[in-house]
Amino acid sequence: MPTNRRDFLTRGGLVTAACAGAGLLSGCVASAAADDAAAAESGSPRPYGFTYALNTGTIRGQKLGLVGELETTAKAGYSGIEPWLGTIHEYVQAGGELRDIRRRCEDLGLSVCSGIGFAAWVVDDDDQRRVGLEQMKRDMDVLAQIGGTHIAAPPAGANRPGSRLDLDAAAARYAAIIELGREMGVIPQIEIWGSSANLSHGSEALYVAARSGRPEACVLLDAYHMYKGGTPPSVLKLLGRQAVHCFHMNDYPAEPPRETIADADRIWPGDGIAPLTEMLRYLAGNHCQVALSLELFNRSYWQLPAEEAARQGLEKMKAAVAAAGLA
Repeated sequence: MPTNRRDFLTRGGLVTAACAGAGLLSGCVASAAADDAAAAESGSPRPYGFTYALNTGTIRGQKLGLVGELETTAKAGYSGIEPWLGTIHEYVQAGGELRDIRRRCEDLGLSVCSGIGFAAWVVDDDDQRRVGLEQMKRDMDVLAQIGGTHIAAPPAGANRPGSRLDLDAAAARYAAIIELGREMGVIPQIEIWGSSANLSHGSEALYVAARSGRPEACVLLDAYHMYKGGTPPSVLKLLGRQAVHCFHMNDYPAEPPRETIADADRIWPGDGIAPLTEMLRYLAGNHCQVALSLELFNRSYWQLPAEEAARQGLEKMKAAVAAAGLA
């Protein structure tokens, strides 16, 4: 693992040069605005970019199956999708062909920006971790076959109260799954879970990513999980464009309080108290190219027709980006 500061900065991409020396959000926003103006004058594209994806957990309650989720995502107007690996495996077990799913994604104009799996890759127990690595390998394989390039790597199995991971050990284990992913062309992203006993805070994810010493290292953060785990929005300022590929978009109400709020309490972006403008401006100030992926588990939204829920979520995300002055 690299300890050289120059190697860390140039290979890891975790600290952006754009705003690392600025102490205020206004500095990043001013920099982004100046870059936008220069880009507009020269006719070149903006230095940052947001695309819109649907994490299929948002319509999980409608029980559409993999093909239905793809079609709904495309009809609602998204350019990307973040499917759950369990749904992909169910499709295969029912006799489906992954090459057909890849072709369907291409026909629908959908990019598989990430995938959601729950392999126990980071746990201390050797036998459990061995099983987790086999699961991660299977998940990466099927994701690659449908065109996926990234996969979530949450602290599954190490999230229960009372456990405490050594972060250096976690970094070594993260390096191992990056090496595993290289064989298939899929990059694992360290995902934080705000209520987890481990990897609940953005600083922990950044440490593990940097300590892994792998240039592919990246993190998957989430507006709700940042709030639940106490990660301030300013942590996003430390992410260079190579360190973040996908960001989970959602919002949360003031009640219930942070201590008791749960996944099911997430609401549409812009309908709650999340500082989405601040978050988005940090990403833009860092010149990030990010898939904003809508991830909700609100049971009332599961009662809506799937396409209506997906379309409403997309409109809410675009409105949040516009409110931040970044549309």
